[in-house]
Amino acid sequence: MPTTQPRPRALFAMGRPHRDALFPQAAIDRLTRLVDIEPHVVAEDFDDVPRLAAVEILITSWGCRPLDDAVLERMPALKAVVHAAGSVKHHVTEACWDRGLRISTAAAANAVPVAEYTLAAILFANKRVLEIGGLYREHRNALDWAAHFPGFGNYRRTIGLVGASLVGRRVLELLRPHDFDVLLADPHLDPEAARSMGARLVELDELLAVSDIVSLHAPALPETYHLLDARRLSLLRHGATLINTGRGSLIDTEALTAQAVSGRIHAVLDVTEPEVLPAASPLYSLPNVLLTPHIAGSLGGELLRITRSALDEVERYCAGREFAYPVIRAALSTSA
Repeated sequence: MPTTQPRPRALFAMGRPHRDALFPQAAIDRLTRLVDIEPHVVAEDFDDVPRLAAVEILITSWGCRPLDDAVLERMPALKAVVHAAGSVKHHVTEACWDRGLRISTAAAANAVPVAEYTLAAILFANKRVLEIGGLYREHRNALDWAAHFPGFGNYRRTIGLVGASLVGRRVLELLRPHDFDVLLADPHLDPEAARSMGARLVELDELLAVSDIVSLHAPALPETYHLLDARRLSLLRHGATLINTGRGSLIDTEALTAQAVSGRIHAVLDVTEPEVLPAASPLYSLPNVLLTPHIAGSLGGELLRITRSALDEVERYCAGREFAYPVIRAALSTSA
């Protein structure tokens, strides 16, 4: 009689609240059909974890501690890390690559709601929805909106995207049905690659100077720290809107605050530096600024898209197939 291949041993490694949010019972049921796992066991620090030496697949998410040499020495059977979240930089160390581990990420799944938020922000910003809504609530009467916001609307506006990241590329896809002129600044692309994405490649300073909307999708790297400093923020045209769903460190907050307080530009900020601004920051109350508390990424029911992506990757691994969304070691130096 043919022998049944034993299922690989798997382990959750993440903050327990994230395991509870990402893996409801239906997901647990699918997972337990694929692997040998104790669903109630969540390794937050890898102490007192049963059968740790037998773990072949680590299912990680937010809150996973770094997988350094000391941790990996306790998991000699480990072959794969399936990350049910975006960036792996917080826990995948050089030791993981030295061990030859296969790494997967759900970053593509997490990019979807960020891109949707960005598209909504672009459409609302060009239409001046928030400002008009505020004035309408204040005056409770029809006003001459064109006089208040000359040229407002979405037709033939220029949209500038900074960074062809996973989110940036998804935003480019979502922009295709609209009547926009789309610019892209990314030092790792050539003009033909940008054209294939529906954009024209330009230098960052030119993009800032001519765009009606500037949306940031670059990774947080030493070379992108305060990418938009006081000089570059001054290049933005009067009335332009700056959208940041990337990383707060991409913008000099003090310089941005000065520009916003002057009323020269508008801003939609889902991330800031610091992550929560001081309570006295003018950015909370300015009518030309919308602050949201880092909600563009997967939340609520959107988490299940990440779950499905991770479970699909586990299934591919168990079937002896390649990951659909592998993390490439060399690409980490230029990605989130």
